[in-house]
Amino acid sequence: MPLYKTITPNSQTTVKIWKITESFDDLMHGLDLKPESLSRVSGMKSEMHQRGFLSVRHLLRAFGYSDSDLFYDKNGKPHLKDGKQISITHSFQFSAVIVSDGIIGIDIEKQREKIQVIAHKFIDYEYNYLEEHTEDYINKLTVIWCVKESLYKLFATPGLSFKQHCLMIPASDDVNETVAWIDYNDKKHRYHVQFLEFEGFTCAYAMA
Repeated sequence: MPLYKTITPNSQTTVKIWKITESFDDLMHGLDLKPESLSRVSGMKSEMHQRGFLSVRHLLRAFGYSDSDLFYDKNGKPHLKDGKQISITHSFQFSAVIVSDGIIGIDIEKQREKIQVIAHKFIDYEYNYLEEHTEDYINKLTVIWCVKESLYKLFATPGLSFKQHCLMIPASDDVNETVAWIDYNDKKHRYHVQFLEFEGFTCAYAMA
């Protein structure tokens, strides 16, 4: 079982990361998928997405849950039947699940140069903290994206803008945590964020 990493940010929260090395058939083996999940994975055109979907179900098992314990609301936010909070992400060969008593969100992204092309769409004042053409510029952009995506997932509110409503204080070098806010409808919501980098990927998770 390629459970890549387990992180416990606090006593109520656990993150599990999976490295997807198995074939589709190997990932299907041993899973008990509910009919709608089976239909969903069968309809995916990309095997990469299929394997990501199935790896998340294996992560659920690692937490002691089954596919039937997971459901989604009208905004696409995942929930667990026992009332615990959950957030899910996958990117290429990695997937991750975070489970907590408190509100949380998680995102994994591959560090790619093309993020520079869309940076203006999700970065505003954070540009003041960035220096282009530095060796770690792509990594820092990816951290900001992951943080804002994790905020978006935990807030799960239509109309929320990465650029206008999601704000973060970029972390200093060699620091893997920071503070972020959602400023929406004249209310500010503050979150603690941690992040890590591994094998050309970035993972960030936000916690209330």
